[in-house]
Amino acid sequence: MNDDSWIHALARLDEQGEPCIMVTVLEQQGSVPRNTGTKMLVTHNEIFASIGGGHLEYQAIQIAREMLVADDTQLRTERFNLSARLGQCCGGIATLCLEPIVQPKYHLALFGAGHVAKAVVKIIASLPFNISWIDQRSDMFPAQLPPGVNPIVSDDPVSEVRQIPDGSYYLVMTHSHQLDLTLAQAILKRGDFAYFGLIGSATKCKRFTYRLDQQGFSQDTIQRMTCPVGLSEVKGKHPTEIAISIAAQVVASYQTSPPPTAEQPQ
Repeated sequence: MNDDSWIHALARLDEQGEPCIMVTVLEQQGSVPRNTGTKMLVTHNEIFASIGGGHLEYQAIQIAREMLVADDTQLRTERFNLSARLGQCCGGIATLCLEPIVQPKYHLALFGAGHVAKAVVKIIASLPFNISWIDQRSDMFPAQLPPGVNPIVSDDPVSEVRQIPDGSYYLVMTHSHQLDLTLAQAILKRGDFAYFGLIGSATKCKRFTYRLDQQGFSQDTIQRMTCPVGLSEVKGKHPTEIAISIAAQVVASYQTSPPPTAEQPQ
C-alpha cells in the first residue's frame, strides 16, 4: 500500500516555500521494495513517506540532499540494480525520478494597511512571496489573510526594519508622510534590499529626494528607491489598478534577480 502522507507535507512545504525533492519509483523490474508510483519527499532536514527503506532509500535521500545543496532545479533519473549496486536481497531493478518541486519564496516587507496595500497583498500573496505586513493599527488588517501573509501590529514600524531578512523587497505606503520618510531613511541605511518602492506623487518624490540628500544620503543610494512606485504606463487611480501596477514592477524586479535562499522567513 502506498504511503500518501507526502501529499499533506507537500502542501505545507509549498506554503512555507521550503525546497524539497520528490522521489518517485518510476519503473520496476523484478522484486523491489515498493511499486511504481510510490513517492517520498526529501527536504534538507526531513523525510516524508518512504520508497521502502533499505539502501535504495538511503541512496535516494543522499542524492536528493546533494541536489538541494547544489540548488539543482533539473529533474534527474537514477537506475538501481538492487543486488549488484546496492546489495539488497530484493534483486530487482528500480528506476527513480528525483524532481525539485518546491522553490524558496521571496520576502516582502509591506508597511501600511490602507486600501492600496490591501489590494497589493491580494495580488502578491499569489506570487512566490512571503509577506510581513506591518501597520500601527490592528483594526486595519482583514480578518482573513492569504497563506504566507504575517500581519505585524507595531507601535514603532521603523524598528521593524531591523528585523527584515537580507535581500528582501520593501513597499512603503503608510498613512503618514513623515513615517514614510523615516522608513525610507531606515531602509536606505540598511542598503541590502532587493527592491524598495515608495508610494506617492512626483512632488512627494522630489521632496523626499531633497530631504534624503540633506541628510547625507548619496544620489546613488537615493536612486535605488523607486518613487513613485508602479508602472508609469498605468494611469488608473482605483486601488486595484494601482496595486496591479506595483505588483507588475515587483515581478519585473524578481524575474531579473537571483532566486531567494532557503533561509527566507516563513
